[in-house]
Amino acid sequence: MYLTKKTYVKQWSFEKKKHEVDVRYGGNKRHDIKPERVSEIVEEVMYWRKANHIHGWFVKNIQGGVDECQESSVELGDLIELRDLCKEVLETKNTELLPITGGFFFGSKEVDDSYWGDTKATVEAIDSILKEERPEGATIPGFYYQSSW
Repeated sequence: MYLTKKTYVKQWSFEKKKHEVDVRYGGNKRHDIKPERVSEIVEEVMYWRKANHIHGWFVKNIQGGVDECQESSVELGDLIELRDLCKEVLETKNTELLPITGGFFFGSKEVDDSYWGDTKATVEAIDSILKEERPEGATIPGFYYQSSW
């Protein structure tokens, strides 16, 4: 289960300010990646493993009930809603707000340490996203959720 952030960095010839891309591996520049051809940067901002309650929320609220491991766009407001829900669950211990979701390879069907840890990690990851600053004039990144079973 992944939440990614995609930032558009296309190098248009008419722009005065340009993004600079430099990819290195082991300290050495990757010459097979041409900076002028990079148009998007994809960052993995959250990874969950068998956090079925979080997955269930995405399927219900973002994917319209369709669970086919598709990549789905997530608005920043949706992330705030998920973060606030996770906070409420952590504060009230009311797991009915974010119920366990059953299914293939979905992990534990009990509210256990993983449930609470994944819920807390989700709050922390979204809080981190909200604190990120963008340079003036930079495009607003897009967020995407995708599961893979």
